[in-house]
This record gives sequence, C-alpha cells and structure tokens, in this order.
Amino acid sequence: MSTTNAVQTFGKKKTATAVAHAKEGRGLVRINGQPLNLVQPTTLRYKIYEPILILGEENLSTIDIRVRVSGGGHTSQIYAIRQAIAKAVVAYWMKYYDASHALTLKKSLVDYDRSLIIADPRRMEPKKFGGGGAHLTMPHSYR
Repeated sequence: MSTTNAVQTFGKKKTATAVAHAKEGRGLVRINGQPLNLVQPTTLRYKIYEPILILGEENLSTIDIRVRVSGGGHTSQIYAIRQAIAKAVVAYWMKYYDASHALTLKKSLVDYDRSLIIADPRRMEPKKFGGGGAHLTMPHSYR
C-alpha cells in the first residue's frame, strides 16, 4: 500500500463550508468535481483565481486540490472555496516541503487579503419577536 502526501483544510464564510484535499499531482483544481472554469456565477469566478494567482504557478504545479463545498449562498461558497484553497497550499508546503517558504506564502496571502487565511467570525443576528428583523421594531407613539 503506497502512501501519498496529502493534507485536508477547510474554509468558512457564514454558513458555507468548503473542505479542500491537497495531494501530490499535476496542478489540477476541482470544485465539487468540476474544473475551475465551470464555477458559477461567472463574475465571482475571479475571486477563486485570486489565491492561485498570488501563490504563483511554481507553487501549485505539483499539487492537486479537490474542494467540496456546501451550505450558504453563491457568494459565501466562493469565499469559502478561496479560503480553503489558500489554506491547503500553505499547509501542504508547511508539511511536505519547506516551512520557511510556506510562511512567506502565508504572509503574501495575508498581505493581499486577510480573509484568505483567517475566517470571518461575523454571523447573522436572529430575528426577535415583535418586529421585522434583528433590531427593527414597530414605531411607538407615546403622546
């Protein structure tokens, strides 16, 4: 039984969760079994390309990345995917290649956009009774 070098990371945004499996390969990136150029919506597809372009082809050419994403809406899924891809590449370099180079990769990602590595903790506040939303209540007339 041969063991392959692999890491598993996740990315989150609101209720969307993306799990990325990075293993040695030819530089392929697939999302829910589809190549990157088929990701919808088209306008947000470039957000997924951001970590790939920042890290550079030379850092991704030996890694295959499979991403499974579920929950949330289109935009949240896209942000979860890009975070999972960025974290997967950094974790793979950290574990199997050069830890100091992985730290420079991580720094370049954080310098571009902090949400590529660090998750956003904001969540939607629940609606309260007696009103239309989290803080919206009916107007009162006291006089």
